[in-house]
Amino acid sequence: MVKKQEENPFVRGPYVQMAAFCERVLHEADGVISLIRVVDRITHVERGSAAPEEMPEVHYPLTLVVTLKSGSARGRHELTFTPQLPDGQKLQPITMTIQMEGEQRGVNIISQIDIPYKLEGLYWFVISFDGQPITRVPLEIQYSRLVTGSPRPQP
Repeated sequence: MVKKQEENPFVRGPYVQMAAFCERVLHEADGVISLIRVVDRITHVERGSAAPEEMPEVHYPLTLVVTLKSGSARGRHELTFTPQLPDGQKLQPITMTIQMEGEQRGVNIISQIDIPYKLEGLYWFVISFDGQPITRVPLEIQYSRLVTGSPRPQP
């Protein structure tokens, strides 16, 4: 018996046109969006005589932009972003409902992401459509210490 090869559920859409982090998005009058300062790496710097050895928890609010083209996808669907930390731990997913119109019609999903970054390394944001991963977006967090002068004596 010949096993039938399973068809990729996304062969006919939706299609990922773009998925990226940026600092802000401009919405033009004609419906076109512009991503300003696309980001894939952030370096957090601590300065001073008592700069900590390990990176403290930091926040860097960013905008995640995902553009999908429908293809054969029509109607209401769920889109989920799941942050994954460098140690593999997954954070609480962010889920939203989107409406797909079919064919070349698309949708721009613009979401503010502000999670605590507690570890240095590569964070992945897995994007799923109706529970199936369709892409993932990387964001690297680096830590740099700049120790100046001598540390203050501890009381």
